[in-house]
Amino acid sequence: MLTVLSICPFGTNLKTHMKKILHIVSSPRGEESNSTLLGKSIIEKLLAQYPGSTVTVNNVVEKQYQPLQSVHVVAYRLPDDSHTQDQRIALRESNAAIAELFAADIIVISTPLYNFAIPAALKGWIDHIVRPGKTFSYQTGKVEGLLKQKEVYLAIASNGVFSDGPMKTMDHAEPYLRFILGFVGITQIATYRIEGSGIPGVMETAVQKGLESVVV
Repeated sequence: MLTVLSICPFGTNLKTHMKKILHIVSSPRGEESNSTLLGKSIIEKLLAQYPGSTVTVNNVVEKQYQPLQSVHVVAYRLPDDSHTQDQRIALRESNAAIAELFAADIIVISTPLYNFAIPAALKGWIDHIVRPGKTFSYQTGKVEGLLKQKEVYLAIASNGVFSDGPMKTMDHAEPYLRFILGFVGITQIATYRIEGSGIPGVMETAVQKGLESVVV
């Protein structure tokens, strides 16, 4: 009997379990966004691999996470039972975002490349989910990420070509995302791109090429 096994970027051969998928959307372009389109394509393939899985969408542009203030920074360093009422209110968005991450098995992060890096809305979300004692710890004397056994798919869209060639070193989005996700314990990361959408001769097939590259 012939057994056909699916191939994925993380080396998992057989996918049979339902998953909780979290989609982080960070483009302000709505339905016109290539990064959101690419993220949805990844999720479609994940749903085909994991029938019955659920998808939660966190649009960080619409959520408008508050830039970190003194109240956040101070509260991050205190035990939960020491928080004042103002601190508890200030931490609500952060606590909810972290709870979403811990509940998820797979995270898809859709991001455009703005000025060679991630948009402010995505950085705002990151500032609310990277917290001592919650998503990382120094209890052992060295940093330990607390978000374990999760997979991340990065869906990156750009007008230029940054995956290879002379502009590769100008990409400060993927390296940063891989670093900060690794810092909180997530190391299983695959990247897909729609790139070159602003370059004549490349832009005509950029979206199709990017979508066709997705393998999960």
